[in-house]
Amino acid sequence: MNKTHLGHRARKRFGQNFLHDEQVIDDIVAAIGPMEGQNLIEIGPGLAALTEPVAEQIDHLTVVELDRDLADRLEHHPFLAPKLTVYRGDALKTDFRQFQQADEKLRVFGNLPYNISTPLIFHLLDHIEVIADMHFMLQKEVVDRLAAEPNSKAYGRVSVSVQQCCRVEPVLRVPAGAFTPPPKVESAVVRLVPYAEPPYPVASREHLKKVTQLAFQQRRKTLRNNLKDIISEQQLEALGIDPTARPETLEVEAFCKLANWYTENYA
Repeated sequence: MNKTHLGHRARKRFGQNFLHDEQVIDDIVAAIGPMEGQNLIEIGPGLAALTEPVAEQIDHLTVVELDRDLADRLEHHPFLAPKLTVYRGDALKTDFRQFQQADEKLRVFGNLPYNISTPLIFHLLDHIEVIADMHFMLQKEVVDRLAAEPNSKAYGRVSVSVQQCCRVEPVLRVPAGAFTPPPKVESAVVRLVPYAEPPYPVASREHLKKVTQLAFQQRRKTLRNNLKDIISEQQLEALGIDPTARPETLEVEAFCKLANWYTENYA
């Protein structure tokens, strides 16, 4: 496997930290479990630390890369070039539906730049109907938020939005020393598997996002206060929600009820 950094310097504006630890790379690829015939999409392949071992197991892989130098290197890579489709663009602005082939859903993975990880996950939720699963290396704090239960500090709007439509499975922790340059934070790998039938369906994921944004805007305040512009105390009680509760005490199911109420009354 090619271990060089190909003379590329990590760029701060792209939030680049390159993975080099062999054992960690093997563990992540094993967690993804790529198989021939699957529609694999890597976001931010960088110096190909994950791209190479994944491509050793399959014949074709699509990668989304914003950095032109890295995209050029991948297109001229002696081993990878014949196996790759390099899509040059910003993952945050990419329509992932274009990558679906026939009925083969996407298996999305990547070592995500920390500065865009949360907005990117929200962006991918908008394409959830074409995604089979996602495996991401993220700041450990973000993985904690994705997996958080109610009544915890980490529980918030991203926990609710992701758990409404995906099963969240933390896979492994990754020390800072596994990267060049080493980030100042711990990292972790998470698996997100979209539900075929979400346990708590919502009519509009956009409305769920809006309701959670309002509810969590001031965590110390009550739902009655945070949601007063859209719903009255009496209406909260009618939905079986305590108006004096704080947002982090509410289960995902209750937020979905609120979102559906909002859709019925404001859409």
